Amino acid sequence: MDPEAARTARESLDLAFHMSNILDTGLDRHTLSVLIALCDLGLNPESLAAVVKELRTEPPPTSSATPTTSTAPSFLP
Repeated sequence: MDPEAARTARESLDLAFHMSNILDTGLDRHTLSVLIALCDLGLNPESLAAVVKELRTEPPPTSSATPTTSTAPSFLP
């Protein structure tokens, strides 16, 4: 990416992050950057917003879950 394009991208992210803060979305700069990149790849912004809302309403995992000793997924040998 040439320096001018990088500067423009950074300024665009700064502006989007500022608007995000004004709207009190609670999104950090990295998350916002990922969401913008996904939109640039063609994902539906409304669908992404629905996923973000759903993830925010999910309760965090409890620590009472039984820990596994293996770090490999169960489908791997």
